[in-house]
Amino acid sequence: MTEEPAAGDGPELPGLRASIEAILLVVDEPVAEITLAQLLERPRGEVAETLRGLAAEYTEQGRGFDLREVAGGWRFYTRDVCAPVVERFVTDGQQARLTQAALETLAVVAYRQPVSRARVSAIRGVNSDGVMRTLTLRGLIEDAGQEPETQAHLYRTTGYFLERLGLRELGELPELAPYLPDDLPEDIVEDK
Repeated sequence: MTEEPAAGDGPELPGLRASIEAILLVVDEPVAEITLAQLLERPRGEVAETLRGLAAEYTEQGRGFDLREVAGGWRFYTRDVCAPVVERFVTDGQQARLTQAALETLAVVAYRQPVSRARVSAIRGVNSDGVMRTLTLRGLIEDAGQEPETQAHLYRTTGYFLERLGLRELGELPELAPYLPDDLPEDIVEDK
């Protein structure tokens, strides 16, 4: 793979690989291949091939970061084995984790979406309004319209949710059946 300068007038620009790396270092959400291709004025296939090459190179070299395709785009992530060190650095003794109630609620939304607050509360067996507001404020769930019959607001997970979990799409969520108790009511267990 040869390193050619990116298109444009003026002084010589960095090559494709360097340009992609520089852009990905400053993004706060995954960037689509087509966006990079348009910005760098290069064919999408060439950009996609370069991204995959960079990802493989970083993995092969055992770098402290991964380049992953998630939520419709590409972004740098801390390599799994480095996560404890980075977590200690970032949190510096502070815990910014989701509560058990928030994790339960988020799981219900993720697996049942689009779903109303009332349905989430019914599945959990407790009022989930406050937790739903918190998850919305944290950008993990969002409004998904209204249910036609009841006009209840519906909620779904966001691209940020996929990004935080390192998933490309909801279909990559693990199957729940092996973790469910055998005595759950049928309407709760129904497959999604």
